[in-house]
Amino acid sequence: MPRKPRPAPGRQGRVKGHNQNEISLARILLATACPGSPGLWTGSFTFSVLEMLPFQIERIYLDEKAEKDSVSETVLKTLPNIPVETVQDKRSLIKHFSSMPDPIGIGKKHLLVTHFYGRRLKPCPGTSNHICCGYYVINAVTNCPMDCSYCVLQGYLNNPFLTFYTNWDDLLQEINDFLSIDRQSLSRLGTGELSDSLALESIFPFSQFLIPFFAERDNGILELKTKSANVDPLLPLEHRGRTVVSWSLNPPKMIAREERRTARLEERISAARKCQEKGYPLGFHFDPLIYHEGWEEGYQKTVHQLFKEIDPRRVLWISLGGFRYPPDLKAIAQERFPKTEVFLGELFPGRDAKFRYLREIRTEMYQKMVGWLKEVDPNLFVYLCMESK
Repeated sequence: MPRKPRPAPGRQGRVKGHNQNEISLARILLATACPGSPGLWTGSFTFSVLEMLPFQIERIYLDEKAEKDSVSETVLKTLPNIPVETVQDKRSLIKHFSSMPDPIGIGKKHLLVTHFYGRRLKPCPGTSNHICCGYYVINAVTNCPMDCSYCVLQGYLNNPFLTFYTNWDDLLQEINDFLSIDRQSLSRLGTGELSDSLALESIFPFSQFLIPFFAERDNGILELKTKSANVDPLLPLEHRGRTVVSWSLNPPKMIAREERRTARLEERISAARKCQEKGYPLGFHFDPLIYHEGWEEGYQKTVHQLFKEIDPRRVLWISLGGFRYPPDLKAIAQERFPKTEVFLGELFPGRDAKFRYLREIRTEMYQKMVGWLKEVDPNLFVYLCMESK
């Protein structure tokens, strides 16, 4: 029978070497424990959270090694009515779920709360001889409750669960050490590689760890990349312009057909406007660009709709990336999404073995996108992502 662990006192982890030699994680967690704390989100994460979520959590698996961590305590308080099972061997649990039909879909309904062992900060896994932006990945959460048909995580992760890692004191120390190595250069770090940066914010306020942390550093920029509209917890935070909130965008037709459980285009743009009003720098990612019937009209209208609401002077960067996928993704995605159309075009393996549109098609899409964007503001910074040199 599942058993709920006893409430345990939270750990007060500390990061040494900055801000009078320490930053207390307990201060960041004050938002949920002590409403009204200055500079922190003061909303409640416990009332009707399940009604707010666009996805369903059926069970929480709590690694016994993480049982006494503050993150675990906060998650359990936020989801008080979800069954909790304490596990001793998460590898056996992962193996069991991985043998089920559609482990990816099932895993999106189950939350694993555990420790992370190893490095949490890694360079973006760019491809040799392809353009890479030099991004560093913060491994804070793995997997995503959203369900995009083209998502590379379907064939990439060996753990099907939504997974929270609780040892945030170790993570912040690792980031601090990384930024302390070379204080002259500016590093761009983000959480949007192995999950959506904001999709799980209602369960645990990850932004309250990272945004105040980066606000006190001059040589690091945090990017929160999302397809959600869940930005309210970010709005009262002191960011000092060191956090960029960015959105992945596609035309409404593609969002409805291929990006399940994500915010609609107008919701994403509205959320971006909220962040703009609070002084956050913004980013946008037209990635993947999907070649389909009517793509020109769809993407041009999307650009126009975006800049009806957004001041281009507040946009730090815009990336473009044609749809591409590793060889094993197509079979997985088509089995999970029989009606998907993203794989119907003519895509061919490139030098990195990923399937891509013909170079002529990609070039046409990039040229037209850049043209539409530069019509809005010729000073917009636009770059290509994972594209051949």
